[in-house]
Amino acid sequence: MKIIDSLQEETIISELDATDKKGVLEELTGPVVKISGVDQEEMVRVLLERERLGSTGIGGGIAIPHGKLKSLQSLLVSFGRSHKGVDFEAIDGKPAHLFFLLMAPENSTGDHLRMLAGISRLLKDDKFRQRLMTAEDQHKLYTVIADEDREF
Repeated sequence: MKIIDSLQEETIISELDATDKKGVLEELTGPVVKISGVDQEEMVRVLLERERLGSTGIGGGIAIPHGKLKSLQSLLVSFGRSHKGVDFEAIDGKPAHLFFLLMAPENSTGDHLRMLAGISRLLKDDKFRQRLMTAEDQHKLYTVIADEDREF
């Protein structure tokens, strides 16, 4: 499984406009709603419920909001970047700049966890994060992710 199998260039936002957690979730779900037909309000509700259990802001300027929906048939991934940063209640108390959103079918625990682990592994690399922060546009961001993506 590769991230790029579930991430499409159209689901990448090179500069998020949102200034708060709910806004980021609404913005990140927009492109995946267009390709999946899933109800955006339901998706945001599921993500906010997950955030209430504990922030998906993992520190180091990274957040990986994720959730599961019955109505999904396959994994959906989007990516967003905020140069200014957004308070995502991260464990280190610092704003998040890089966001990978993962939505999974309700019965896909294995794939869901493998995808989360793969995204986390990529984001541990300082050089990769720097390349994401400096990529000029949506296409360059997709290329950076595709170049680093490995089977996991």
